[in-house]
Amino acid sequence: MKIKKIKIFKVDLPMKEGSYSWAKQSFASFDSTVITIETDNGIIGVGETCPLGPSYLPAFAEGARVGIAKISEKLIGLDPTDINMINTIMDDSLKGHPYAKSAIDMACWDILGKKTSYPVYKLLGGMLNKGVKLFKVVSRREPDEMVKNIVDYQKQGFKQFQMKVGANADEDIERIIKVSEKLNKGNILNADANCGWLQHEAMRVVSAVKDIGIYLEQPCTSYEECFSIRKHTNHPFILDECMDSINMLMRGYNDNAMDVVNLKINRIGGLTKAKQFRDLCVTLGIHMTIEDAWGGEIATSAIAHLAHSTPKAYHFQSSAFHEYTNVEIAKGGPVIKDGFMYASDLPGLGVEPNYEVLGNPIEEVK
Repeated sequence: MKIKKIKIFKVDLPMKEGSYSWAKQSFASFDSTVITIETDNGIIGVGETCPLGPSYLPAFAEGARVGIAKISEKLIGLDPTDINMINTIMDDSLKGHPYAKSAIDMACWDILGKKTSYPVYKLLGGMLNKGVKLFKVVSRREPDEMVKNIVDYQKQGFKQFQMKVGANADEDIERIIKVSEKLNKGNILNADANCGWLQHEAMRVVSAVKDIGIYLEQPCTSYEECFSIRKHTNHPFILDECMDSINMLMRGYNDNAMDVVNLKINRIGGLTKAKQFRDLCVTLGIHMTIEDAWGGEIATSAIAHLAHSTPKAYHFQSSAFHEYTNVEIAKGGPVIKDGFMYASDLPGLGVEPNYEVLGNPIEEVK
């Protein structure tokens, strides 16, 4: 089997609720990149990468497409099921830019699953976690609107929530207090600042909410700032944006800097490296939120397959991004029911691109 052609698509993912707001950022839609890898025996693999805007992480949509096109030139004629070799060539061809490589790696796993007639979760370790526990994002709004939203989401069956903070510290304190008051007994609330606070602001917030039972996620930009806050709070602590490599994972583990890590597939470079990161977390006893930066049915399917193949004891939560958007970029996305999601049992990722939505590719490499 050989790679014959790689097509690159651009698609906008508008938000059902009008906007998605976190820290000091807000977007009405996200620019996602979908690729298809066509092989000489007719199997087509699909992948997706969707940076959360251009200033959230060192990643941006236009860069993803240019990077994919550049890497693709080196992959034509190679066997996509030789996934480690594909990753080696990608790393040799382009330093960094893991978010661009992620879509290609994802499509190769899709092809491997279709070739072997196995769903990707089977190839990633097997079905260890039948129902992927979801968190529902409570987008940053005025405090009373966030209260209304968490009440509605709990009625929908969700039990874990990631409320977006990281803007004005005084308003965030009010948000946390008011939203936590409406949290049903036994449910979990995570206040995610997405790097939004300066260190002194984060100190004020954790002091003000010290008696509220919440998780605290990535209060500041740098690892060092977050570690300082970690030393001054008893809240369970999640590191996200700074966990961009196995080296950082090991640093955090050795420092006892977190209780949970957020594993984003495209920040690591795809399912291959996410599996390495995941397996090391399991070995070290670290709990994980398994997700991606953003995306539609394709990226969400990859999340679900990785989470399904993760031991349940180490899976904290995941996200189902396709439920937040107004468009369906692929058929067969994970099914959501009562706060859990379930990936398709079909071979590969189990999704088929919706070309009526994707339109024509903006570039082809062959």
